[in-house]
Amino acid sequence: MFERVLIPTDFSKHARKVIECAGEIPGVKEIVLLNVISRSVITRVWDPVAELKEAEKRLIEEKKVLGTPDINVKVRAVSVLEGEVASAIQKVAEEEKVSLVAMGARGKSLIESVLLGSVSRNVLRFGDTHLLVMRYKVLENGDLEKHCNRIFSRVLFPTDFSQPSEVALSFLKNLQGIGELILLNVVSKGETEEEINAFVAAATNKVNEIAGELAKGGIKVTPKVAVGNPVEEIRSLADAEDVSLVAISSQGAAAIKKGRIGSTAYDVANSSTRPVLILRRSKIAIY
Repeated sequence: MFERVLIPTDFSKHARKVIECAGEIPGVKEIVLLNVISRSVITRVWDPVAELKEAEKRLIEEKKVLGTPDINVKVRAVSVLEGEVASAIQKVAEEEKVSLVAMGARGKSLIESVLLGSVSRNVLRFGDTHLLVMRYKVLENGDLEKHCNRIFSRVLFPTDFSQPSEVALSFLKNLQGIGELILLNVVSKGETEEEINAFVAAATNKVNEIAGELAKGGIKVTPKVAVGNPVEEIRSLADAEDVSLVAISSQGAAAIKKGRIGSTAYDVANSSTRPVLILRRSKIAIY
């Protein structure tokens, strides 16, 4: 469960939506709201005290957005050099001993075509805490649709049947609030039609076996097998099934270095149109 959650905010509309959605996170009991103030390295004189005090005041106001008295909220404001925001977020995550970092895919960036902002991308690449990257549909009036209504109601979990994926799935199945789990394996190898068909048959048997075990625990599971590029197939199925969340292990069969995110997980989080939960292999063993 994610009892203690860190939410970094730059006071943008994307960040505010994350705060609004925080009550949907399974098991959350305390939230740490963080604002990181950065300055250019060429600035010779800078006294951040006044800015930090102002940031803390704004954070206290942001607490009201949460709208639930059942969750304790702590506010923190820190100052760093430009380019060190992501590192500061990870440092605070470690200091506060949070189990999840939840943040918007974008902040104040004016480039709307960029699916993942630079800070979120760096936390994704170099962070060591479970990460929830939130995304929202933009309505005609420019407001953001709250995509996190029952965020765990329909979850897509891609698996390559590796040990990291198995561990992530074991963690995921114990979270409260999962309405339906779509289990996907993408067959991305095979030189001939005969080879591909053999891989598909084996994958189908495996996902059905896993789905059967999960169903014994009372979870509604839909097994799926696709053929093609893993990232493209994951994105395509997420949209086709209108999932509320894509949950994926930070590492798969090809990623063996501790703390390093695998290419599939990175690309899915970077380009998905849905919220993405990255489950860090290095943290799951704690639970």
